[in-house]
Amino acid sequence: MERKDIHILRLMGEIGRDGSPSQRELSGRLNLSLGLVNTFTKRLVNKGYFKVKTMPRNRVKYFLTPKGLARKSRLTVEYLRYSVNFYKEVKNLILSRYRELEEGEKRTILFFGAGEIAELAYLYLQLTDLRLAGIVDEAGEGADFFGFCVEGLNRLSRPDWDAMLLTRLDDTEEDLARLADRGVQMERIVTL
Repeated sequence: MERKDIHILRLMGEIGRDGSPSQRELSGRLNLSLGLVNTFTKRLVNKGYFKVKTMPRNRVKYFLTPKGLARKSRLTVEYLRYSVNFYKEVKNLILSRYRELEEGEKRTILFFGAGEIAELAYLYLQLTDLRLAGIVDEAGEGADFFGFCVEGLNRLSRPDWDAMLLTRLDDTEEDLARLADRGVQMERIVTL
């Protein structure tokens, strides 16, 4: 699924919930530029997915047309397929990395990153003989993660772990450099 289709689906959803938001409000809610919201909105109106009614005080109200409802439904199904496929790919990738760790006779791991990927990694960890020693994430330090307290980079100095799984995908190269600066050996780090 293309990124623009995801933006259009989100835009249609927001307009469907509240038919008269301003484009500035939509921009803020969707974290998209005002120009992009304007472009997508015009395109949706021109294609007949929404009708526009002018309201007092320079406001407009959008009404989803039957054609728009059909398009939104198709995009929703496409998004669900995309999400399920992404989930399967992540699952297979994580389980593959766990097999590699077990074959390398690793027993305890640290997670580096406490987001959604870490949550999936934790769930699939239960299918292995590996044990989670802890989770490192400066931004989430002190938070609870499945009964573990999320810790900062100082956690890296404790010798109770064999390998680290990078469980965030934002900027892998930057994370690897930060870990190397902290003295973590690259052969102990596993990326997805």
